[in-house]
Amino acid sequence: MEVNATLGSALLLMLLAYLIGSVNSAILVCRAFKLGDPRQQGSGNPGATNVLRLGGRGAALITLLGDVGKGALPTWLALTQHFAAEAVALVALAAVLGHLYPVFFQFQGGKGVATTFGALILIELSLALSLLVLWLGANRIFHRSAAGALCAALATPALSYWLSPDYWQIFSLLSLIVIWRHRSNIRRWLAQAD
Repeated sequence: MEVNATLGSALLLMLLAYLIGSVNSAILVCRAFKLGDPRQQGSGNPGATNVLRLGGRGAALITLLGDVGKGALPTWLALTQHFAAEAVALVALAAVLGHLYPVFFQFQGGKGVATTFGALILIELSLALSLLVLWLGANRIFHRSAAGALCAALATPALSYWLSPDYWQIFSLLSLIVIWRHRSNIRRWLAQAD
């Protein structure tokens, strides 16, 4: 009976995490600031970087905090309920999937970087900080936020295996999702290199 209750609690929190993730910060912030729909302007991505282009630092910061919070809140709830590592990982994944494919916004979401980072902060702070430093360094070198995100995503499997072995599989999966969501950027860079 206790196992069923735990499974039920985990499934309920996964659903809640998905719904929280589905609340798209960029779209809501752009509506509040009367900036239009970020999916139809700039890069077309409803994320903090595009909001920075459209509305400046203040709007972008609010968007970023919202996206990070969407990953952090459900993960924190799972950790405070003392869920097993596998259940915590699935809750974090559900939040990211909500951000990527939000039920409230025709399943057109962002790339998942900030929401993944929000979950990482609570699960393994040292990994989150290592990836942040890597992202900042790559962003400074390439002057592209997406390049920083991809460098961090590529390093995630190895770093997570070292720093957070209980979660390295889910972190590796999340890094693959981030890379997949950046495929249009990758294609564009390859075309420019030709």
